Amino acid sequence: MDNQLIGQQPEDQENQAGRVFIRFDQVQRVSHLVMLISFSLLAITGLPQRFPTSPISQAVLNAFGGIESARQVHHINAVILGAVSLFHVLDIAYRVYVLRIPITIMPVVEDFKHLYQDVLYYLGFQKRKAYYGRYNYAEKVEYFAVVWGIILMGITGFLMWNPIASTRYLPGQIIPAAKEAHGMEAILAVLALIVWHFYNVHLKHFNKSIFTGKITREEMEDEHPGELDQIESGEDWQSPPKELVQKRRKVYIPMAAVFSLVFGFGLFKFVTLETTAISTVPKAETAEVFVPLTPTPRPTPLPTETPELKEGVAEESWEGKYSALFRNRCGSCHGITSVGGLSLDTYQQALAGGDNGPAVVPGDPDASVLVLVQATGGHPGQLTIDELNQVIEWISSGAPER
Repeated sequence: MDNQLIGQQPEDQENQAGRVFIRFDQVQRVSHLVMLISFSLLAITGLPQRFPTSPISQAVLNAFGGIESARQVHHINAVILGAVSLFHVLDIAYRVYVLRIPITIMPVVEDFKHLYQDVLYYLGFQKRKAYYGRYNYAEKVEYFAVVWGIILMGITGFLMWNPIASTRYLPGQIIPAAKEAHGMEAILAVLALIVWHFYNVHLKHFNKSIFTGKITREEMEDEHPGELDQIESGEDWQSPPKELVQKRRKVYIPMAAVFSLVFGFGLFKFVTLETTAISTVPKAETAEVFVPLTPTPRPTPLPTETPELKEGVAEESWEGKYSALFRNRCGSCHGITSVGGLSLDTYQQALAGGDNGPAVVPGDPDASVLVLVQATGGHPGQLTIDELNQVIEWISSGAPER
């Protein structure tokens, strides 16, 4: 749990550079690895859904076997990330309450002083960097950014996963707002990981301690000199007596069990509260249908009158057919709510398009976002194959309005 000196023989005590310290124990390393894998899969399967028309996104979705399979992987890893977050909270509570380990990850006034000293150092007004303890101010900011990100992604993910239940108590606009917040936070998290974390941990100096658990004295002198002084002076954390640990465990374990049950029930409801339109459709029956040799005679249907079109309006036009088609198929998301900035209420709005470009480009189906998204399949307002072919023919003919 604490930073202990390992692998040091009595005759090596004077060889200070060869000393090695425990920085992360096995529980912390495994938790980090599970979070790393689940976060990576969430990013890989989530961002293509944010940008479905990108060739890279389509290639990723195809590699997962389609958008439905990608969504399933995304949902599974969301549950895993929630579970490892619960475990992290319980682990912190155990260390603080039972073992009485100080919470050194919390921001303190000293962090602002360290930031000021580092600014002077990088400007050349100071000879060395600040005197960091176990965690410096940059590591603390990154940690709480992860905490904030998981909370935000969990809330917005619940709203999108359970839109019907959510809008019983909240206004309907909360769903597109949650989708936007979820997507933007995902972009921010991935960029922070690549630009900030990857550079500071892997490029500037490859810190292997989160994988091996160990850190050398030389690295401690450079990155955590304040903690090193505490360890070598004997002022660091010391394990409490076993009797006291056992006494605290008797209080902690029932509380942790209750918290886990409540959180687990909430996670179960998160996943099973409702089944929305965004779900995998089960395969149809493949059994052979009985067909009688002699067909049953049916009465001749009465002729039906085809509704007359307005004067000057062609059937294969926006006003003649496609306005009503898009209203029926796409109106729930691309009507008043304008998900992704796209509304299909009017012909002009369809031409203007949304965040990903024009929905309809007269004469060019390949450049029309509407065709690209529908051709991928699995869209909540998915057109049938015949309807999509008709839309393509209409766009190819110039997408006439009337």
